[in-house]
Amino acid sequence: MSLEARERLIELIRAHAGMANHADGESDASIGAAERALGVAFPPSYRRLVEEFGTWDIAGEEFLGVYRTLAHGTELLGSVKETLDLRRDHGLLAELIVVMFDGMGGVIVLDSSKVDRFGEYPVFAWFHVDEPLEKLGEDFGSFALELCEKAVRQ
Repeated sequence: MSLEARERLIELIRAHAGMANHADGESDASIGAAERALGVAFPPSYRRLVEEFGTWDIAGEEFLGVYRTLAHGTELLGSVKETLDLRRDHGLLAELIVVMFDGMGGVIVLDSSKVDRFGEYPVFAWFHVDEPLEKLGEDFGSFALELCEKAVRQ
């Protein structure tokens, strides 16, 4: 399901270019550097979207992805920076990868400690180290597609 969902999400973003923004995508080398910095591999659906867009948003739903800017030089921004900052400053667990802000003071994370048979990670909302995770989806591709389809319809 997630593999199909990620390709449908790419099509959705391309089909709604007027309400979407994205970067140029990231190379395998850049994604590998991001994974090494985090100490965890990206699940296939998230990896594919980062390869395609780097970072992206559509109809108000903004995904952190992975990217660099001239102002920050070689520093990996997006998911890498936000994840490392939350680990350092707020006790985010090492197996979690930040992929979005939830708009209410929390973040949306992928939990690499719970890998399914396709190599995908479930999606959770994280608010604070002392609060339980709230499960939002079985995998990133399906979660992101549903969220973006809803946003486009509204």
